[in-house]
Amino acid sequence: MRRGRRGERMGVNGEINVVSLIDVMMLLMIIFMITAPMMQGGVDVSLPSAEVKPLEPKNGLVVTIDRNGQIFVDDTKLSYDEFAGSIKALSDRKGAGGVFVRADKAVDFGTVIRLIAAMKARGITDVGLVAEPEESR
Repeated sequence: MRRGRRGERMGVNGEINVVSLIDVMMLLMIIFMITAPMMQGGVDVSLPSAEVKPLEPKNGLVVTIDRNGQIFVDDTKLSYDEFAGSIKALSDRKGAGGVFVRADKAVDFGTVIRLIAAMKARGITDVGLVAEPEESR
């Protein structure tokens, strides 16, 4: 529309400019794609391979034993005595999702059994062992 005489107004433009909104959306998508893998923190362990099915995501408590035999509940490092004394309260606070035990494949089997026995002695019966699925041959 051209302005004719002085004082005439242009008509109202009813279109919404969404280019800036699309730019922001794309930027946020890229940021989330980069940061999402980093947000899955935890303790770095090399899990043993087994013929297993993937687990459904639950809100359970994750107990990790690293290759040095150190115990972590979620991301908090605990000694065995601290673990044995607090595992029931931690499990109750986390909810009914169960307890998942992640142990490095270099960890002595006796250490894993000792942890599971401590949980069973305190009334925790929903305990699962986490493993990596075997690769197809």
